[in-house]
Amino acid sequence: MSIELLKELSETPGIPGREEQIRKIVQRELKGVVDKMTVDNLGNLIAFRKGTSKKPKKVMYSSHMDEIGFIVQYIDDKGFIVLDPCGGHDPRNTIVQRVKVLGRKELLGVVSWKCKPIHVQSDEDRKKSPSIDKVFVDLGLPVKEVKKVVSIGDPVVIHRDLEQYGNRVTGKALDNRTAVYTLIQALKRSKKNNEDTYAVFSVQEEVGLRGALVAAHQIAPDIGVALDTTLACDTPGVEPENAITRLGEGVGLTVKDGSLIADHDLYQEFQALARKKKLKHQPNLLSRGGTDGGAIQRAHDGAKTITLSLPTRFIHSSIETVDLSDLKAKIELTAAYMKGA
Repeated sequence: MSIELLKELSETPGIPGREEQIRKIVQRELKGVVDKMTVDNLGNLIAFRKGTSKKPKKVMYSSHMDEIGFIVQYIDDKGFIVLDPCGGHDPRNTIVQRVKVLGRKELLGVVSWKCKPIHVQSDEDRKKSPSIDKVFVDLGLPVKEVKKVVSIGDPVVIHRDLEQYGNRVTGKALDNRTAVYTLIQALKRSKKNNEDTYAVFSVQEEVGLRGALVAAHQIAPDIGVALDTTLACDTPGVEPENAITRLGEGVGLTVKDGSLIADHDLYQEFQALARKKKLKHQPNLLSRGGTDGGAIQRAHDGAKTITLSLPTRFIHSSIETVDLSDLKAKIELTAAYMKGA
């Protein structure tokens, strides 16, 4: 599997509300693949392809474009930047990272937190834990130079290249650029669809499923298929019953998560389709955390909804890791459902 497009999607910045660079990539990739593309007032990209059935249903697929990140909150008198978080951050995953500050030009910086080096820490200092309100960015520039380029409200993203090792890839923003990649590839592979297909590349999922809710109200779908990631806690220190999903065991079919309980008939339909196509799959039960599916299910008059989830280790960090065989299974299952196979 070629990962060039996935690498581009992963490394391109796009925090909630600033997804425009991702949207441009999707528009480029889907030119000539769908019947039309529109961008709504919130910034969702909605790609439409007419169904071949005489009385087609409306099926909405949704992959969110945004990644967790930060916004510049304050610049102090030494040029250090205080951050406001966008999305769910574990501060332990945030410190000691490189970042990009997207001001008038792109600047490379490093993130640390307000603490002393271990060499000069007291016993009391060593008991302290990092918190998100104590992280800051060092741009290596004097305050005057920083303020020429950076303004309050500018986006900040973790800077990390996507790398492949074995049959796995690791990098930042695989939540949810793997799903953006999946939906692009499924549209290309399926070529046509029985039902009217609305492929939504949504905004602001990481701050409350906002884009998908707006899009679902516009579309009023009969069926909703959210595409996202899920936890793969199949690592040392986690009990087997709490693994959620496991890398290499296939696409996750969501039974429930923190935002929705999947439609049972739809779940069984996807399960049967995966078996028919001999695609590896596994159940996904996630007690906390949600996806665009939760918004689609409740919008307008409601829709039969499921989420197809990609098992992901180290989620919401700069080393998110997925298995390419799981990603392939997710693409093939999505494309098969589109075709009505």
